[in-house]
Amino acid sequence: MQKKYRKCVGMMILNARNQILVGRRLDHPSGYWQMPQGGIDENENPEEAVWREMMEEIGTNNASLITSSQEWISYDIPTETLKTLPWGDKYIGQIQKWFLFRFTGIDNDINVGTENPEFSEWQWVDYDEISQNAVPFKKNVYIKIQEEFRSNLANI
Repeated sequence: MQKKYRKCVGMMILNARNQILVGRRLDHPSGYWQMPQGGIDENENPEEAVWREMMEEIGTNNASLITSSQEWISYDIPTETLKTLPWGDKYIGQIQKWFLFRFTGIDNDINVGTENPEFSEWQWVDYDEISQNAVPFKKNVYIKIQEEFRSNLANI
């Protein structure tokens, strides 16, 4: 069987200062931070998935959708990391549709201690710092999505 990419959504959530919401993964001791993301369920479209994943990962949907990425962006996941993932034997990485949101709530609305938590903590980081603290195999994805969404910063 040929392995393929797992379909996912990613979300860049901006606060009023155009900082990006990131979380520190519970299942990875590296200390890297990442933007919320998650798989697309069968019979679910990307926009439905991103709203569901937002609620599952940060405990709130207090956000307004600004735009989505024009293209799907894929990345390979190192074999050592794939071995730790429940779907790691089926896929070589993920292919993601990204969404840009403006956070409309208050910081207290954000709760990473959800029913099935993925993050141990969260923070806002400056827009240009997002790829600096990302796990190495996701850096190029973050750089691409930053470049695509940057033009929206002046308009929001």
